[in-house]
Amino acid sequence: MTTMAALDPLATGRARTRRLALLALFLVSAFNYIDRTIVSLLQIPIKADLGLTDAQLGALTGLAFALFYATLSLPIARLADRLDRRWIIVISLAIWSAMTALCGLATSFAMLVVLRIGVAIGEAGSVPASVSLIADYYPPHRRATAMSTWGLALPAGLMVGYAGAGWLGAMLGWRLAFAVIGGAGLVLAPIVLAILAEPKRGSADIVTATPPVPALSIGASLGVLWRAKGFRYVVIAGMLHGFSQYSMMTWNAPFFSRTHGLSLGTVAALMALLSGGAGAVGMFASGWITDRLTKRDPRWRVWIMALVVAITVAVALLQYLTRSTPVAIGAATIAAASMIAYYGPILAATQSATPPNMRAFGNAVLLLCFNLFGLGLGPWLTGLLSDALMPWAGPDALRFALAIMLVPSAIAALIFFYAARFFSQPQTVVTE
Repeated sequence: MTTMAALDPLATGRARTRRLALLALFLVSAFNYIDRTIVSLLQIPIKADLGLTDAQLGALTGLAFALFYATLSLPIARLADRLDRRWIIVISLAIWSAMTALCGLATSFAMLVVLRIGVAIGEAGSVPASVSLIADYYPPHRRATAMSTWGLALPAGLMVGYAGAGWLGAMLGWRLAFAVIGGAGLVLAPIVLAILAEPKRGSADIVTATPPVPALSIGASLGVLWRAKGFRYVVIAGMLHGFSQYSMMTWNAPFFSRTHGLSLGTVAALMALLSGGAGAVGMFASGWITDRLTKRDPRWRVWIMALVVAITVAVALLQYLTRSTPVAIGAATIAAASMIAYYGPILAATQSATPPNMRAFGNAVLLLCFNLFGLGLGPWLTGLLSDALMPWAGPDALRFALAIMLVPSAIAALIFFYAARFFSQPQTVVTE
């Protein structure tokens, strides 16, 4: 007779196992963001060394990366819904870390683009498999907190990325900075494999509001998710906010350097404190608050997202338009907390609206929309607009470009508010 422990490695010692697993997934995700962040900061010396334009930098940090990252996440997520998710995560980590290390060898824009595409290919498999695992480790009423705790890897990765890249870049140069950070990721890979356990899919669901569906084609799977209106509108809103979010995350360092005259070391320290301090507070607090308010009304899971995105638009406008450096830093602090505070709630909302055997795929769809439009177009179009405004605005071109790029987030806040009506009751996915 098959026992529950045989079906689910978490059945025995569940609490300790899932805490260790969450820690391992946190570290993997942190390296994901570290590898992205170092390009945003090191673009300052890279631009001087390779003679790149703002549009090229925007394409390098956004479009070139996002095209492969977003599109490959769908087929890899299909594998994650069928195969051992641990191996997918570990192999992904090893690939992107190796490609990051090799970025230090780049001698041209084209070579750097090819290597960053390699990083994107590796990172495409990590997040959907990780989110799917967390949804199977934690029951629905604890998922927003668990997702936000895991999501702290974003501000932590940004903090380490900014501080580490700033220090390594100053001490060793940008080329060795890539090599050191990429090598550290390769060391982490076997450790993660030893820690993770593969739970039974859907084992943490107390009541399955969205039961497993039969194996479907990619087109049919997309149809299932599209018919879940809560999933649909939340993804659209997240996609729009991602456009503004990645514009801010990519260009904040050059903004403070160009507009307020801060040195590379000062900018690195500031970005690390904003991302790792304010960002972490906003990330964790939103998940913790969401889980508690959702017990009263499930619509709070989406109302919280509408609120924090609206706050982001208001304070970011102040950050980019003020002439005062202290005011800009103060506004940036609030924006850093509110900008990513939607992260845990949006993962919890979309995972709860997705069948257990489609959760990696559902997250990949979210990532496809979020990254292709947000990461892919946001930084690139910001760079293009900055170049276009240069003859008219001069040194203020980037300031105005970033302010204009907040419009999608304003629209996203309205869509999040509208989407809340579809979360008044547990989500039911229509499969036919």
